[in-house]
Amino acid sequence: MAADPPATSGAEGGRPVRTYSWPTVSVTLHCPGSFDNDPLPTEVTTMIERELSTEHLPPSERFAYWHEVSRQLFLPCALSGEATDDYRMQARFLDFGAMRMAKLALPPSRISRSPKLVRQHDPGVYQLIFSLHGHQSFAQAGRASSCGPRGLLLNDSSRPFHGTMTSGRDQDRTTLVVTQFPRALLPFKPGVLDRLLATRLPGHGGIGALLIHCLTELGHGSTRHTAADAARLSSVAADLIAALFAHTLESGSGLPPETHHRVLLLRVQAYIERNLADPGLTPAAIAAAHHISISHLHRVFKAQGLGVATWIRQRRLQRCRRDLADPALLAYPIHAIAARWGFPSNSHFSRAFRASYGLTPGDYRHAACRSG
Repeated sequence: MAADPPATSGAEGGRPVRTYSWPTVSVTLHCPGSFDNDPLPTEVTTMIERELSTEHLPPSERFAYWHEVSRQLFLPCALSGEATDDYRMQARFLDFGAMRMAKLALPPSRISRSPKLVRQHDPGVYQLIFSLHGHQSFAQAGRASSCGPRGLLLNDSSRPFHGTMTSGRDQDRTTLVVTQFPRALLPFKPGVLDRLLATRLPGHGGIGALLIHCLTELGHGSTRHTAADAARLSSVAADLIAALFAHTLESGSGLPPETHHRVLLLRVQAYIERNLADPGLTPAAIAAAHHISISHLHRVFKAQGLGVATWIRQRRLQRCRRDLADPALLAYPIHAIAARWGFPSNSHFSRAFRASYGLTPGDYRHAACRSG
């Protein structure tokens, strides 16, 4: 973790004011000159990561620090809570082009954005929020909703709102993932998404589950991804957000065709991953499960540069290769590992493995375990 941000003193209205600044933890490609909450460029040219904590500050200053962080890196809002005398929080902020994400671990808190704060500064962004631990509730545009882990809630910076974040049982903090992005990032006309504000959006299955998985992957930042990875994942996330909203509104016809194709590809690939062990996983079975024709399925995969069957075989071989290199699975016969990932014929598996990796499965296992 980077060094904690320095505190500086200033004055406002004749009284001393303590302000804070914070360094960028890691930068890939280049770093823009400003970290304020204006919308970021829509093309991913940077991956910026900041890790923040209140642990370095005296207890009496921790809540004011977090208030200033959230004001500058998200939206000007009023914050309150029961632990303001010793506010222990940790946050990882990540910028991916147009998106700004944060994984927050903080005490139970309340947040509100008044009409006055909206008038003072409105960057024209949406915030999509889901909990990993604890519960959240938001009220905006005459609606109010609550949800637990993996329930998604949307708010709009141009309208007042208020919300609460509570911890789960036997926990003193709640963990949230917040994704902020400009309204212009989505292919919807103004006002179309108003019906979704403060409405619980499904995150336990379908497109919502894919979106949460994608955002969770993005949240690993530079510990797992390069800037090129961030560009791809943020593009996928934008498509999934648009598809989830369109699906919830039952207005999918308003999305660009390329968004439909990318989302369908993600759904099909997730289905394949869940069913790799099934020897009956064929293009025909996959097409039937998604209510599309086989020719449509092949067109969806064409942009990948691989056919459906080839992609399935590669994923199966990768899983087998991983298991063969695992010392904990040495007692498993090779044919059992092959069958585990959808290769009922050991001879067919051996030929496919050698064609892909240049070694027989037995030789690969021996070499991997010897080097490990």
